Amino acid sequence: MRTTEPRGAVLTRGDLVEGWRRAGVTEGMDLIVHSSLSSLGRVEGGAATVVDSLRTALGPTGTLVTPAFTWQVADPDPGHVGVPDAGVRERRAAVPLFHPDLETTSMGAVPELVRALPESLRSSHPQASVAAVGARAAEIVARQTLGFAIGRTSPFGALHDLDGHILLVGVGHDRNTFLHYAETLTPRPRLKVRRFPLSVHGERVWTETLDVGNDNGRHFPAVGRAFEEWAGTEEVMVGAAACRLLPVRPLVEFAVRRLTQLLAADEELS
Repeated sequence: MRTTEPRGAVLTRGDLVEGWRRAGVTEGMDLIVHSSLSSLGRVEGGAATVVDSLRTALGPTGTLVTPAFTWQVADPDPGHVGVPDAGVRERRAAVPLFHPDLETTSMGAVPELVRALPESLRSSHPQASVAAVGARAAEIVARQTLGFAIGRTSPFGALHDLDGHILLVGVGHDRNTFLHYAETLTPRPRLKVRRFPLSVHGERVWTETLDVGNDNGRHFPAVGRAFEEWAGTEEVMVGAAACRLLPVRPLVEFAVRRLTQLLAADEELS
């Protein structure tokens, strides 16, 4: 079922709060938001109004979380093996070290604004951090391992344990990081190598770790849609954006089962 509202008008903070309420957001939720600002249409005040409206809908006892991934902290020559030549050394030296104030260059206006808030807290992974504000922000960002950065010992694991929710604003399940989290819990997840620089006792060191691989649209969109059908998820239009609110625990339980089947079938075909 899709609940709609008139399009074309400039959205105000009040319009957005009312929209989030219709989508199911309530005070006290621990909510991770994957969003496309442009999908909403015209918003008075832009990303700042969107963030303010989300915080208002969550109230003082809720927590707003956004991905704050920094893909620029990565090896520019991942295929190079052996002693690097001058060009590779120069390109690698230009890669920034992660720090809490490093911009989320590829994540969009809403996550970047959340990251930049004075009261925002950020988890520590060089590539896969999150930013959080609100009642349980410190608890959510407290722990994130370098390997399997989206797994159990991460902000995503914390949100799972807190019975959190996911809000998709104008984006699909290819942007739903909790499907990566679910894949970490399957018996045979697809894997990739993350490579990034760290400062270790003042020395710049390149580090390699394992994590779940990229889905590239193979399974996640279908698994997400299947969950929505199974759960009877209601799509709500906020401005011009199709929005869905998803509970983390049921989604993860469903996705682990379905991905386990799909990945086993992939192995049989390979």
